[in-house]
Amino acid sequence: MPLAMAEFGSTADSGRCLSLTAGPATSRAAETRWIWPARARRSLDREARPGRRHKRSSGAQRKVRLVGSDREPPDWALPAWDTIDVVGEPARPTPTAAAIPTAAASPTVPPPGRFGLRILAVSEVTRAVREAVRGDDRLRDVWVEGEVGRVTISSAGHGYFTLKDERSQLSCVWFRDDRLASAFEPQAGLRVIAHGRVDVFDSQGVYQLYVVDLQPAGFGDLALKFEATKARLAAEGLFDRARKRALPERPATIAVVTSPTGAVWHDVSTVLRRRWPLTQVVLSPCLVQGEGAPQSIVRALGRVERWAERCGKDGRIADAPVTTILARGGGSLEDLWAFNDERVVRAIVAHALPIVAGIGHETDVTLADFAADVRAATPSAAAELAVPDRAAFALALAGNAEALERRMTRQLGAAAVGLAVERRALDRLSPSAQLGQARERAGVLLDRATRSLLARLIELRGAQERLGARLDPIAPARLAAAHAALERHAAALAVLGPQATLERGYAIVRRQADGRIVRDPVQAPPGSRLAVRVAAGELAATVDDEKP
Repeated sequence: MPLAMAEFGSTADSGRCLSLTAGPATSRAAETRWIWPARARRSLDREARPGRRHKRSSGAQRKVRLVGSDREPPDWALPAWDTIDVVGEPARPTPTAAAIPTAAASPTVPPPGRFGLRILAVSEVTRAVREAVRGDDRLRDVWVEGEVGRVTISSAGHGYFTLKDERSQLSCVWFRDDRLASAFEPQAGLRVIAHGRVDVFDSQGVYQLYVVDLQPAGFGDLALKFEATKARLAAEGLFDRARKRALPERPATIAVVTSPTGAVWHDVSTVLRRRWPLTQVVLSPCLVQGEGAPQSIVRALGRVERWAERCGKDGRIADAPVTTILARGGGSLEDLWAFNDERVVRAIVAHALPIVAGIGHETDVTLADFAADVRAATPSAAAELAVPDRAAFALALAGNAEALERRMTRQLGAAAVGLAVERRALDRLSPSAQLGQARERAGVLLDRATRSLLARLIELRGAQERLGARLDPIAPARLAAAHAALERHAAALAVLGPQATLERGYAIVRRQADGRIVRDPVQAPPGSRLAVRVAAGELAATVDDEKP
C-alpha cells in the first residue's frame, strides 16, 4: 500500500496522533481508513522495517515515512481524528503534494492487511441519511397533520414553521412561490394539514418537510384553551379599555419583572439607560417558562407592590416604582404559556401600578397583553414606551424654549407698540398739543375761508363786469329818462311841499317842550314856549295870553 508522508510535532509523542494519507489508487471503494496514536505507529514501523532509522530534522518538526503492514493492529490501537488510508493492492510509495520525500528508497512492501475502525466524514453520514430519506417512497409525497408552532417569514418571502403533536415536532419550509399561491397563512396554534416531501438540508444536517400546499384542519389544543380562557376573562371585564391606566410621562423608578439570566433583562435595562438615564430600575426576578412560572410571576408582581408600599412608608418616594414592565423573549406558544395562565392575568389586573407588557415578538399574543395597561411588540419596545427619549425630550425642550422666546418677543413687541400708541395718545391730549392742533385747524379754516372769499370776489367781479358790459349800451338813456322824471317829480313836490307853503307866508308852530305841532290854541296855554318855523328860518315865541 503506497503511503504519503505525514508530519507531527516535536513534543512528547504520547497522546499525539499521526496523520497519513493514501496515494493514488484505482478504486476508492476498497479504501479503508484507520488511525491510532503516533507512538504505536512508530513501534509498528520499527517492526516492519528494522533496518530503517528515523531522521530527525533540526527544526521544530520531523518527517517520517511509514509503510503498510500485513499485521493486525495491536490492542492499544485507538481511533482518533486523523486517519491512515489502506488500499488493497501493494504499490510503490507515491508522496502527495504535502509530502516531503526522503533520500532512502523504500524496500518492497509486503501485502497489507486490514486493521482498525471504519471512519466516515460528516458529509458522508449526511449524504447517506439524505439518500436513505430520498429512497423512501413514503417520504416523497406525504400529508402531515399537526399544530403550528412559531411562524417566521424571511426577507426573501419564504415561510418557516414547525408542526408538532404531543410527542414530536417537525420543521417545515414553505417556499415563497408556493406560499403566495396559497390563500391560507399558517398561524401559531392552528391545526393544519401540510402536503409536501421530506428531505435533508445538507449544510445543517437536519431533515425538513418542504411544504407544497397547506390547509387548515382546526384549532390546536392550546389554541382552543387560549380562546376559551380569553372569552371567559373578557366576559368578566378584565380586558376592558376603561380600566386601562395611563403611563407616567417621566417615571423616576421602574420595576422590571423578568428572568435575571436572559437577554431580555439586559436589553430592557440598556434601552432604559440609553433613553432616560434619570430613571432607576428595580428588578423583580421570576421564572418565565415552565410549570412554576405562573406562580413565580405572581409573586414577582406582589414583590413590586410591597416594595413600592415600603418606600412610600419610609418617605422614599423617588425609590418607589411607578410603572412595571413585564417582559419575556420570543418563543413558541408552549414557551409563552405561562403568560396565558389565569393567575397571571388576574395578578396583572389587580396590580397597583400601570403595567407595560413586552412578551415575545410582534406576532406573539398572550392574555397578559390583553390584561396589561399597555402592550408592546417586544421587550425593548416596552422599555421605549415606559420612558421618554432623552434626545426627543431635549429637542422638545429646545423647541419649547424657542417657542417661549418667540412668544415673549411677540408679547414684548405688542406691549411696546401699545405703549407707543398710549404715548402718542397722551401727546395728543396735552394742552400744548391741543393748542397746536387748534392753531393748525384755525390756519386751515382761515386758508379755506380766504380761498373761498377770493373765489367769491372773483366770481362777483366777473358777474359785475358782465353786467357792466350789458349796462353800457342802455345806461345813458335810462339815466336821462330817470333825471327827467326826477325833475318833474321835484317840481311837483316843490309846489306841494311845506317849504312852498312857508314861502307863501305860512309858519309851522311847535311846542318846544315836546316838539309837537300846535294846531289848536288850546294846545299852547299862556306861558308856553313855542318854536315858529318860517320860510327863511325859525324863531322862538312865548304865549302871553289866550286871546290877542
